[in-house]
Amino acid sequence: MEALTNSDRGDEGLKKVVSVLGCSVLSVSMLMGAAPAADQKIRSAEVKNQPGAAALGANQQVQSIQVKDGMTQPVFKLDEAITETVFVEVPLDSDGDGKKDRVHADIIRPKETAAGLKVPVIYEMSPYRAGIRNVPVYNVDHELNAVKKGEGKSALQAPNAADLPGYYDNYFVPRGYAVVLAESIGTGKSTGCPTTGDYREILGTKAVIDWLNGTASAFDESGKKITADWTTGNVGMTGVSYNGTLPNAVAATGVKGLKTIVPIAAISSWYDYYRGNGAVTAPGGYPGEDADNMADAILTRENPEVCRPVIEELTEGQDRASGDYNKFWEGRDYARKAHNFRASVLMVHGLNDWNVKTKQFSQLWEKLGTYHVPRKLWLHQGGHSSPYSFRRDEWLLTLNKWFDYHLYDIKNDVMKGPMVDIQREDKSWHKEKDWPAKKTSDVKMYLSSGEAAGTGRLGLQAGSKERRNQSFTDNAAIHAENLVKEPSEHNPNRLVFTTTELKKPLRISGTPEISIKASINKPAANLTALLVDYSEDSSGKIVTRGWMDPQNIHSPGKSKALMPGKSYTFKWDMQPDDYVFEKGHKLGVVLISSDYDYTIRPEAGTEINVDLAKSHVTLPVKNGAKGF
Repeated sequence: MEALTNSDRGDEGLKKVVSVLGCSVLSVSMLMGAAPAADQKIRSAEVKNQPGAAALGANQQVQSIQVKDGMTQPVFKLDEAITETVFVEVPLDSDGDGKKDRVHADIIRPKETAAGLKVPVIYEMSPYRAGIRNVPVYNVDHELNAVKKGEGKSALQAPNAADLPGYYDNYFVPRGYAVVLAESIGTGKSTGCPTTGDYREILGTKAVIDWLNGTASAFDESGKKITADWTTGNVGMTGVSYNGTLPNAVAATGVKGLKTIVPIAAISSWYDYYRGNGAVTAPGGYPGEDADNMADAILTRENPEVCRPVIEELTEGQDRASGDYNKFWEGRDYARKAHNFRASVLMVHGLNDWNVKTKQFSQLWEKLGTYHVPRKLWLHQGGHSSPYSFRRDEWLLTLNKWFDYHLYDIKNDVMKGPMVDIQREDKSWHKEKDWPAKKTSDVKMYLSSGEAAGTGRLGLQAGSKERRNQSFTDNAAIHAENLVKEPSEHNPNRLVFTTTELKKPLRISGTPEISIKASINKPAANLTALLVDYSEDSSGKIVTRGWMDPQNIHSPGKSKALMPGKSYTFKWDMQPDDYVFEKGHKLGVVLISSDYDYTIRPEAGTEINVDLAKSHVTLPVKNGAKGF
């Protein structure tokens, strides 16, 4: 979360924790190139409410922002910028020491702000600036509903530098912005305790915005009270992973002064980060991580032992035994509070991000649309990463215009045109009006038996009721990537269903869903559905997947005891996606029980018997059934 703790964990696997300020990554000229002086003229018509220049003397004025082509230009000197450290008071005492928590923040701003220039703020809150601790994670090789802590080393990793905080100060301070980089409660020099995204962390994040708007207090290292009289109070938040999640969290409070957020690879519901329809799941490649050991890993403040009761509170609240959605998770569900958003949103997510999975952007995007929140979306073919690493020039241009428009009220074209930029499989970029894609509709595909046991057809028409029942046996030790191979052959640990060869490319855009009528020979099991792209040589590529605890048959919030051998109808979603199956390929659905990389791994042997005649998958297909 700059990555999510284990986090970031980004695609490049960098483990170095970036420093806060002055860690110059690229010079301004390398990032964008300084415009010739002749071109750096203020276009007052493009600025609705530009801060006025304060008089220095009879014939002198403070340097003000300059705008060209709807964008602020680099006219302020970074090497002359003012840097300062403050400790912002938070209206709570999360560590119970009798004192209000304080958030440590470093600030860099143009020197002209000391002479009356008022500037907006680009703000990033992070739990990772002081690194992370090596803590135990949960053992996942056990029977379902057995809660045991592992004794191994932590699988949590330091965040990578995917969002390169250095470019915030290098790029934006010369353009007339202040940059605030803060440490979340319980981390680094901040006091309090980390709580993995609940109201305490949110209040810690919000306090900085309140201070910038004059409604909270801050102090320097000597204890002297400090005011932010150099800012307009307009704040934009951004960050990758956990650093992008906190903007979602604080925007959901409707805090005054937060004008826009740019969440990248960010969480909108912590439940969906660590659970899947009642099943205890993990971020991709990080089995055993949960909300409590996440907080424990980022607990880098002095005297961390004072936070032990808080960590124990998280362990109890997350209810790893049942996996149910409860009040603990509700308080960490920001999509549920989308109606509170006042800030505009520029959202970025990788379609192949299995750390912060695609449901995180999809559910928030939909809710923001319901409440008419100004928004735009970038979807790319990468994983847990920032556009700075793969579309840098376009990203910096967009970000420049975005912050100018929402923080300086500069008229430009950033909010015009289609809402979505999406990268296709060939790495080309396209613009679309919305997401899911227009003219997408649900298509029900039926399961029917094939020639070999455990195989079958996937089609628009229901199959014969003969041989309607097929069964498979769980073996959590086998990776899903191996279970999707050779779709025409019998494999006792899966059921596989494929379409005929596609006569034209077929695009899905949205959330696939599965419904099966099945019986299970044990009271607890995992259920996993895989959507697979089979090429001409029958090699299978997993496009997306989804999980369910069958005991959550009615709701993620309540487990129900199941009777072994009795048939039930189980329905669950897969992770949202936007994917094009090529002409000549086959679309496949594979049913397995445990998913080695994501679920608990019980002993092999659980048997699931599926009634094919009463089972189907629903796919979001561009042009509906005509897409086939």
